[in-house]
Amino acid sequence: MQTVAQEFRRFINENFMFGQMNGDFSDEDSFLERGIIDSTGVLELIGFIEDTYHITFDDVDLVPENLDSIGGLAKFVEKKRNGSPAQGGPLASSIVS
Repeated sequence: MQTVAQEFRRFINENFMFGQMNGDFSDEDSFLERGIIDSTGVLELIGFIEDTYHITFDDVDLVPENLDSIGGLAKFVEKKRNGSPAQGGPLASSIVS
């Protein structure tokens, strides 16, 4: 069974890197800083998370800590699954425009 992080890496590889991932980024690398995903891609990623994990995003969830790396995504999903409040803060215009 794949871990949440592995599922995100597969999704990113297939949808943003078009199957040509060479594994040269870590789970903590920023998607935006590395040019892996742009703000439109973040919206696709949110849709994938909502559909796959049946998680609803609140405005406070839309922060870089939750959406800008594989590690951040995995932590966010685990927190939401466990009913814990996710990392929150003001709407991150740098992530979702």
